[in-house]
Amino acid sequence: TLERRTELLYEVANEITRRFDDFVEAEMADTGQPEHVMKHVFIPRGAANFKVFADTVKNVAAESFHMDTPDGRGALNYAIRRPKGVIGVICPWNAPFMLMTWKVGPALACGNTVVVKPSEESPQTAALLGEVMNKVGIPSGVYNVVHGFGPDSAGEFVTQHPLVDAITFTGETRTGAAIMKAASEGMRDVSFELGGKNAGIVFADADLDAAVDSFARSVFLNTGQVCLGTERVYVERPIFERFVQALKLKAEAVKYGRPDDKGANFGPLISQEQRDKVLSYYRKAVEEGATLVTGGGIPELPAELGAGAWVQPTIWTGLPETAAVVREEIFGPCCHIAPFDREDEVIRLANDTDYGLSTTIWTSDLARAHRVAARIDVGITWVNSWFLRDLRTPFGGSKQSGIGREGGVHSLEFYSETRNICVKL
Repeated sequence: TLERRTELLYEVANEITRRFDDFVEAEMADTGQPEHVMKHVFIPRGAANFKVFADTVKNVAAESFHMDTPDGRGALNYAIRRPKGVIGVICPWNAPFMLMTWKVGPALACGNTVVVKPSEESPQTAALLGEVMNKVGIPSGVYNVVHGFGPDSAGEFVTQHPLVDAITFTGETRTGAAIMKAASEGMRDVSFELGGKNAGIVFADADLDAAVDSFARSVFLNTGQVCLGTERVYVERPIFERFVQALKLKAEAVKYGRPDDKGANFGPLISQEQRDKVLSYYRKAVEEGATLVTGGGIPELPAELGAGAWVQPTIWTGLPETAAVVREEIFGPCCHIAPFDREDEVIRLANDTDYGLSTTIWTSDLARAHRVAARIDVGITWVNSWFLRDLRTPFGGSKQSGIGREGGVHSLEFYSETRNICVKL
């Protein structure tokens, strides 16, 4: 029943909280990211996802309409929701537990079963969640995990299996296109949260200190491996140099360290392969004529940190909008900063991308904030903030950044089938 499902989801959330340290340790071991990020962001959000969607599915209003009929007696139409069936959940490696539960939570709340394929780079929390499911009494076969790689392995098998009724995926746009092709052969629904090349806009009347602090997070948090992170920053010309120098100081002040180092706030990239990719863009920026403000390479670190996939936080200026590091998602701790002079100009620059996931606007003029936000072609815009999330609101991207919306009732629309019933009165 709905009541029992929601009770179980609350028990899942509570058991995650009880085993909080286990999830923190597992995610730190997989990703190498600092303990404070796990304890204050990723693991708490993972537990919250189950409670939020348990509440949402209980409280969502059903549609009903009365209609006239020729005989004057009328008819009643009402909608009901039913589970979609088996949901294939393909998870990323950058915030594995938070992003997995963002999909598993609403899928189970709607009464579906799930087959989760975690990233081969970060599989541990998916397995731990299975232990939690068993402990609280989730029926066998409701939550399933398959480990493996993508093409010609577990990921491809899940997306192509005829008994999988819908597929939800977070990851690269290129992979999403391959999954969509596979899903189309069975006419299955898909929900994709894909790449981004997110822009930040800073007007001259912004609170400069607050803006710099925020961009230090949105550019460097999780070593830049955040789909909502900022890789393009546009700063109104009167404060351009001050902003660049202030963000440079933030970049040069990061503390590299192991995840359990209490003072560390900057970890390695997920793998050597990802480091090779990021460093290739660091080199390309210089080749294309960038002015290197700071970073651009591999930091010199103590021997005990030498095995990690470390890169420096990096800032560039001076590139044209056609440059690769301005056009393409890098997924590393870096950004290009450019000046602008007019509102219309910066709107055009922010929209000049194949992606449309998020943007941030910094200004003390709220009328301008509303005006500019309405003209930016992205799924979510933050004003004088970043990464504030009310989980009831729609989340997703436009253009090459995704298909569909999740969050609150928007998740229920994907994870359930809505049926209309018409009763003649």
